[in-house]
Amino acid sequence: MNSGVDRRSLFGLIGGGALAAAGAAAAAPVQLEPPRPAKAMPAAWPKARVARLWPEGAPGAGEFRPAPLPADFPPVFLRNTRDPTLHIFPARKPNGSGLLVIPGGGYEFVSVANEGVDIAARMNPRGYTVFVLNYRLPAEGWTHGPDAPLQDAQRAMRVIRASAARHRIDPARLSVLGFSAGGHLAASLATGFAEDLYPPSDSADRLDARPAAAGLIYPVITMTRPYTHEGSRDHLLGRSPSDQLVAARSPEQHVTAATPPVFLAHACDDPAVPVENSLMMMAAMRATHRPVEAHFFQEGGHAFGTGFPGTPTQEWIPLFDLWLRRTLGS
Repeated sequence: MNSGVDRRSLFGLIGGGALAAAGAAAAAPVQLEPPRPAKAMPAAWPKARVARLWPEGAPGAGEFRPAPLPADFPPVFLRNTRDPTLHIFPARKPNGSGLLVIPGGGYEFVSVANEGVDIAARMNPRGYTVFVLNYRLPAEGWTHGPDAPLQDAQRAMRVIRASAARHRIDPARLSVLGFSAGGHLAASLATGFAEDLYPPSDSADRLDARPAAAGLIYPVITMTRPYTHEGSRDHLLGRSPSDQLVAARSPEQHVTAATPPVFLAHACDDPAVPVENSLMMMAAMRATHRPVEAHFFQEGGHAFGTGFPGTPTQEWIPLFDLWLRRTLGS
């Protein structure tokens, strides 16, 4: 793979799904330069404090099968994770809120630069202590692979809450923010936080895994066709999943009165994850009378991260911050 290939092109190769139309009468969109993966891991990543999720080993570790990577595979796309971790980015002036950030990557890799380190750099000055999750990938041989990422997300919430005082955050103000396939994992956590997916390993597992709020940015939501992202579906569920498994991992089908408030941001011209995914989640939240806010941008494509300067996509972070403060009462 050429290291100059941008993540949006790579994501399209993994499986593009249906293209969402921005509207027949819309003017020709401005051509935005796609973001390119960094040629080196950002310095902030190895410098961050790291917390292991499973000190005694992740569930199903005996079946883990790492795969060799191409020599030019982008270093910011993590794979072959046996020992999932949290990279911790503390705020200098903490506002008491924590944010579990889940990067995307189609469940084939974890994109920790534009959807991890860059997000922490924008949210830390706003007072949020950020915990970037490097989670296990389901197709790497894990027992119960479709559950492995959600096991890690549940465990991450519990591990953070168990150490909330050390991080100077209120455990009741711990939210989740996910991107693309990481948005699917964040939505799965928001709707499946109480699923019994692994045996308790320590006292942290007695704590609640429910996020106080969930931000979903150009998220994969549904595993149903025609609007799913095919690559994410294949890597999470396998090539021929049962209807039951597809339904189980389609968060829009599991919104309840216990689902936390949700914030959505998506570009209408997204060529990889159709905007219908966010529309479906918004509809499910509204049908269940749960708080939801959504922002749909005319242009922005996929994997815009912190947003393109000079376009409306750059405004999603201040909008999310304002929404989260109002939602959490801070």
